[in-house]
Amino acid sequence: MTDIRIKIIVPVPLPPEAVAGFAAQMPPGLVRPGIAVDFTGIRAGTTCLDSQFEATLADAFCLEAGIRAEQEGYAAICLNSMSDSGLAALRSRLSIPVTGPGRASFHLAADLGKRFSVVTMWPRWRWIYDKLALETGLGDRLASVRDIGIRPDTQELLSGKEDSVFALLEAECRKAIDEDGADVIVLGSTTMHQSHRYLSERLEVPVLNPGLVAYKQCEMLLDLGLSHSKRTYMPPENPADDVLSGVPSVY
Repeated sequence: MTDIRIKIIVPVPLPPEAVAGFAAQMPPGLVRPGIAVDFTGIRAGTTCLDSQFEATLADAFCLEAGIRAEQEGYAAICLNSMSDSGLAALRSRLSIPVTGPGRASFHLAADLGKRFSVVTMWPRWRWIYDKLALETGLGDRLASVRDIGIRPDTQELLSGKEDSVFALLEAECRKAIDEDGADVIVLGSTTMHQSHRYLSERLEVPVLNPGLVAYKQCEMLLDLGLSHSKRTYMPPENPADDVLSGVPSVY
């Protein structure tokens, strides 16, 4: 029997060796039998989503990657960034399920507790969480956004920085719980997935690993035979699917 294939799109260009770092967030046994998961970066356009300018580039190139994925026979697309880059455009263009960590994690966090906090790497990602709070309508449930003031590395992730970064993240999580009233912690980026176990073992509240939350939502939609509503995400009259195909790939 042929596996159902899910494409997971990271919204930055990635060299082949860096793809494995993102794929490592999927622990053994998480992907149910009968599903094959493939990670990919995008063709070009962004470095670390440090601004709304890069957000627009990420949207465009995630759209291009997602269109190619459906043409290649993938059954669903899971974005791998709290920015949910290209999610609305992909849902407009495609009929297969498309999920994103930002919306999925905010909704799950609001279900698991009264208030939740995002703990992230640096303040330049604040625009992402403000956008999510507005889009999900959960701004009043967002207790706080805290960061450790360290620029993220989208290729090395947290490798080699565990001893210093994990303790800083734990300290900000503790402030979010004790001072801000958070009942749930959401990691602010899929690039932080290596810290999830460390934090989960040391905190008394749920800690959400956003990439895995979005992936499991993707599996659920496939299992239930559901996808997004085309009354909300209306298809374009004149798709221009090849408009970015001539852009050279960074890697």
